[in-house]
Amino acid sequence: MKTPYKNIYNVLKLNRSIVLAVVIFAMLSSTFSLWMAFKTNKEALNSAFAINTDGSIIPLKLVTQKENFRVEALAHLDLFHNYFYNIDASNYERNLEKALWLGNSSVDNLYRQKKADGVYNRLLQYSLVQKVLSIDSRILESNGTYSFTTTTIFEINRGSIIDIYELVSSGNLITVDRNFPNNPHGLLITNYFENTLKKLNDEGRKK
Repeated sequence: MKTPYKNIYNVLKLNRSIVLAVVIFAMLSSTFSLWMAFKTNKEALNSAFAINTDGSIIPLKLVTQKENFRVEALAHLDLFHNYFYNIDASNYERNLEKALWLGNSSVDNLYRQKKADGVYNRLLQYSLVQKVLSIDSRILESNGTYSFTTTTIFEINRGSIIDIYELVSSGNLITVDRNFPNNPHGLLITNYFENTLKKLNDEGRKK
Protein backbone atom coordinates (compact mmCIF):
# COMPACT_ATOMS: atom_id res chain seq x y z
CA MET A 1 0.00 0.00 0.00
CA LYS A 2 1.44 3.35 -1.07
CA THR A 3 1.64 6.22 1.35
CA PRO A 4 2.21 9.94 0.62
CA TYR A 5 4.66 10.13 3.50
CA LYS A 6 8.36 9.30 3.33
CA ASN A 7 9.78 6.58 5.48
CA ILE A 8 10.02 7.86 9.05
CA TYR A 9 13.56 6.53 9.39
CA ASN A 10 14.76 8.42 6.36
CA VAL A 11 13.24 11.63 7.75
CA LEU A 12 14.89 11.14 11.13
CA LYS A 13 18.21 10.35 9.47
CA LEU A 14 18.00 13.50 7.37
CA ASN A 15 17.06 15.60 10.39
CA ARG A 16 19.96 14.17 12.40
CA SER A 17 22.40 14.99 9.61
CA ILE A 18 21.11 18.55 9.41
CA VAL A 19 21.30 19.05 13.19
CA LEU A 20 24.80 17.56 13.30
CA ALA A 21 25.95 19.83 10.48
CA VAL A 22 24.50 22.88 12.25
CA VAL A 23 26.18 21.92 15.54
CA ILE A 24 29.56 21.39 13.86
CA PHE A 25 29.27 24.70 12.02
CA ALA A 26 28.29 26.49 15.26
CA MET A 27 31.28 24.96 17.09
CA LEU A 28 33.68 25.95 14.33
CA SER A 29 32.23 29.46 14.22
CA SER A 30 32.48 29.82 18.02
CA THR A 31 36.05 28.52 18.05
CA PHE A 32 37.06 30.95 15.31
CA SER A 33 35.37 33.85 17.13
CA LEU A 34 37.11 32.98 20.42
CA TRP A 35 40.47 32.74 18.66
CA MET A 36 39.98 36.11 16.99
CA ALA A 37 38.92 37.69 20.31
CA PHE A 38 41.97 36.23 22.07
CA LYS A 39 44.31 37.43 19.33
CA THR A 40 42.82 40.94 19.37
CA ASN A 41 42.98 41.11 23.17
CA LYS A 42 46.60 39.94 23.19
CA GLU A 43 47.58 42.58 20.65
CA ALA A 44 45.78 45.25 22.69
CA LEU A 45 47.54 44.19 25.92
CA ASN A 46 50.90 44.52 24.22
CA SER A 47 50.11 48.03 23.02
CA ALA A 48 51.83 51.19 24.27
CA PHE A 49 52.69 54.67 23.12
CA ALA A 50 54.85 55.24 20.07
CA ILE A 51 58.28 56.74 20.62
CA ASN A 52 59.67 59.42 18.36
CA THR A 53 63.35 59.44 17.39
CA ASP A 54 64.06 62.12 20.01
CA GLY A 55 62.37 60.11 22.76
CA SER A 56 59.17 62.15 22.86
CA ILE A 57 55.81 60.45 23.30
CA ILE A 58 53.33 60.09 20.44
CA PRO A 59 50.18 58.48 21.92
CA LEU A 60 48.83 57.45 18.51
CA LYS A 61 50.50 54.25 17.29
CA LEU A 62 50.57 50.88 19.03
CA VAL A 63 53.98 49.47 19.93
CA THR A 64 55.22 47.06 22.57
CA GLN A 65 56.37 48.79 25.73
CA LYS A 66 59.14 46.31 26.35
CA GLU A 67 60.84 47.03 23.05
CA ASN A 68 60.77 50.76 23.71
CA PHE A 69 61.60 50.75 27.43
CA ARG A 70 65.26 51.59 26.91
CA VAL A 71 64.41 54.47 24.56
CA GLU A 72 61.89 55.85 27.05
CA ALA A 73 64.27 55.38 29.98
CA LEU A 74 67.05 57.31 28.24
CA ALA A 75 64.60 60.06 27.28
CA HIS A 76 63.31 60.17 30.88
CA LEU A 77 66.84 60.52 32.27
CA ASP A 78 67.69 63.23 29.72
CA LEU A 79 64.54 65.10 30.68
CA PHE A 80 65.26 64.87 34.40
CA HIS A 81 68.92 65.91 34.23
CA ASN A 82 68.08 68.84 31.95
CA TYR A 83 65.38 70.06 34.33
CA PHE A 84 67.45 69.51 37.48
CA TYR A 85 70.78 70.95 36.29
CA ASN A 86 69.99 73.26 33.39
CA ILE A 87 68.97 76.23 35.53
CA ASP A 88 69.40 79.96 35.96
CA ALA A 89 67.83 82.72 38.03
CA SER A 90 64.82 82.99 35.71
CA ASN A 91 63.86 79.32 35.29
CA TYR A 92 65.19 77.33 38.26
CA GLU A 93 61.89 77.18 40.19
CA ARG A 94 59.92 76.07 37.13
CA ASN A 95 62.55 73.53 36.04
CA LEU A 96 63.01 72.04 39.50
CA GLU A 97 59.26 71.66 39.92
CA LYS A 98 59.16 69.67 36.68
CA ALA A 99 62.17 67.58 37.77
CA LEU A 100 60.48 66.61 41.03
CA TRP A 101 57.67 64.92 39.05
CA LEU A 102 60.24 62.55 37.54
CA GLY A 103 61.74 61.20 40.77
CA ASN A 104 60.69 60.06 44.21
CA SER A 105 61.64 61.33 47.66
CA SER A 106 65.36 60.75 47.00
CA VAL A 107 65.25 63.55 44.39
CA ASP A 108 63.18 65.76 46.68
CA ASN A 109 65.65 65.20 49.55
CA LEU A 110 68.57 66.20 47.33
CA TYR A 111 66.68 69.32 46.24
CA ARG A 112 66.00 70.28 49.87
CA GLN A 113 69.64 69.68 50.76
CA LYS A 114 70.86 71.93 47.94
CA LYS A 115 68.33 74.56 48.97
CA ALA A 116 69.50 74.42 52.61
CA ASP A 117 73.12 74.70 51.44
CA GLY A 118 72.29 77.95 49.63
CA VAL A 119 72.86 76.64 46.10
CA TYR A 120 69.82 78.40 44.66
CA ASN A 121 70.37 81.56 46.70
CA ARG A 122 73.84 81.89 45.14
CA LEU A 123 72.24 81.34 41.75
CA LEU A 124 70.04 84.37 42.37
CA GLN A 125 72.63 86.48 44.17
CA TYR A 126 75.31 86.20 41.51
CA SER A 127 73.03 85.71 38.47
CA LEU A 128 74.74 82.43 37.66
CA VAL A 129 73.78 80.42 34.59
CA GLN A 130 74.17 76.64 34.85
CA LYS A 131 73.93 75.02 31.43
CA VAL A 132 73.96 71.29 30.63
CA LEU A 133 76.36 70.46 27.80
CA SER A 134 75.90 66.69 27.52
CA ILE A 135 74.11 63.78 29.20
CA ASP A 136 75.32 60.18 28.85
CA SER A 137 73.25 57.50 30.60
CA ARG A 138 73.88 53.77 30.89
CA ILE A 139 71.04 51.44 31.90
CA LEU A 140 71.50 48.00 33.45
CA GLU A 141 68.87 45.33 34.08
CA SER A 142 69.14 42.68 36.79
CA ASN A 143 66.24 40.37 37.65
CA GLY A 144 63.70 42.85 36.33
CA THR A 145 65.24 45.79 38.23
CA TYR A 146 66.63 48.70 36.25
CA SER A 147 69.52 50.83 37.46
CA PHE A 148 71.35 53.65 35.73
CA THR A 149 74.54 55.67 35.84
CA THR A 150 74.51 59.10 34.21
CA THR A 151 77.44 61.37 33.41
CA THR A 152 76.35 64.99 33.05
CA ILE A 153 78.71 67.67 31.77
CA PHE A 154 77.59 71.19 32.60
CA GLU A 155 79.07 74.66 32.78
CA ILE A 156 78.53 77.46 35.27
CA ASN A 157 78.74 80.91 33.76
CA ARG A 158 80.01 83.32 36.41
CA GLY A 159 80.10 86.31 34.10
CA SER A 160 83.73 86.67 33.07
CA ILE A 161 84.63 83.03 33.86
CA ILE A 162 83.00 79.78 32.81
CA ASP A 163 83.68 76.67 34.89
CA ILE A 164 82.98 73.21 33.46
CA TYR A 165 82.04 70.26 35.69
CA GLU A 166 81.47 66.54 35.33
CA LEU A 167 78.77 64.99 37.54
CA VAL A 168 78.28 61.23 37.86
CA SER A 169 74.94 60.25 39.35
CA SER A 170 73.12 56.94 39.80
CA GLY A 171 69.78 55.48 40.79
CA ASN A 172 67.01 53.09 39.82
CA LEU A 173 64.01 53.29 37.52
CA ILE A 174 60.53 51.94 38.24
CA THR A 175 57.39 51.97 36.11
CA VAL A 176 54.45 54.14 37.18
CA ASP A 177 51.29 55.44 35.50
CA ARG A 178 51.86 57.99 32.77
CA ASN A 179 50.94 61.53 33.69
CA PHE A 180 50.81 63.94 30.76
CA PRO A 181 52.57 66.31 30.68
CA ASN A 182 54.24 65.95 34.09
CA ASN A 183 55.58 62.41 33.65
CA PRO A 184 54.99 61.41 30.02
CA HIS A 185 57.24 58.32 30.06
CA GLY A 186 55.60 56.65 33.06
CA LEU A 187 58.91 56.14 34.88
CA LEU A 188 60.17 57.25 38.28
CA ILE A 189 63.75 57.75 39.46
CA THR A 190 64.44 56.20 42.86
CA ASN A 191 67.53 56.00 45.09
CA TYR A 192 68.99 58.98 43.26
CA PHE A 193 72.50 59.92 44.37
CA GLU A 194 75.20 62.29 43.15
CA ASN A 195 78.32 60.11 43.26
CA THR A 196 81.12 62.40 42.11
CA LEU A 197 81.52 65.99 40.99
CA LYS A 198 84.77 67.24 39.53
CA LYS A 199 85.90 70.37 37.79
CA LEU A 200 87.23 69.74 34.30
CA ASN A 201 88.96 73.09 33.74
CA ASP A 202 91.15 73.85 36.75
CA GLU A 203 91.39 77.61 36.26
CA GLY A 204 88.16 78.27 34.47
CA ARG A 205 87.65 79.49 30.94
CA LYS A 206 87.49 83.21 30.34
CA LYS A 207 84.84 84.54 28.02
